[in-house]
Amino acid sequence: MNVLVDLFLTFSRIGVCTFGGGYAMLPILQRELVESKKWATEEELADYYAVGQCTPGIIAVNTATFVGRSQAGIAGGVIATLGLVFPSLVIIMLIAAFLQNFMHLEFVVHAFNGVRAGVVALILSSVIKLFKNAVLDWPTRVIYAVVLVLAVCGSFCTMPAGALGTVLGFVLSPVFLVIAAGVAGLCVRAAKGGVK
Repeated sequence: MNVLVDLFLTFSRIGVCTFGGGYAMLPILQRELVESKKWATEEELADYYAVGQCTPGIIAVNTATFVGRSQAGIAGGVIATLGLVFPSLVIIMLIAAFLQNFMHLEFVVHAFNGVRAGVVALILSSVIKLFKNAVLDWPTRVIYAVVLVLAVCGSFCTMPAGALGTVLGFVLSPVFLVIAAGVAGLCVRAAKGGVK
């Protein structure tokens, strides 16, 4: 029971810092789960991020579910997930109730601008940490570079109408890129004789 309470409280503490969504939470998850609680190693957490990105849902929620399950089975996964989303639910309900009354105030606008800038910094910090743990050799560098170029193209290009637009939309979608990167990683490993 103490493990479940610890999971709920830890993930609730993480859930309070939900500004910017899952990616902005990655540094907080890393500090709490790897450095403080030692519930996962850097490599395990990177794997949780990768699987969380490939599965439906928010990456931080998926990661909470994986970590909770690894610590206390199915109940741990459920409790960790509830702990993560509970503060968000309360905060969103409060904001929804009162925000419209204050959105016109200048200091609220400036506060949101500051929060957005801070979120960008948190996401960049997450990217740097993930890069150090995931891009380790020439094959992973090539996979990284190809996916980066395709993702940037997908972000900036306007899809043409018709069949070409459909094909480009599929190839440049994040879902396809994650799956393709995973397949490329398996192929590289198989070529090295590492997949059985």
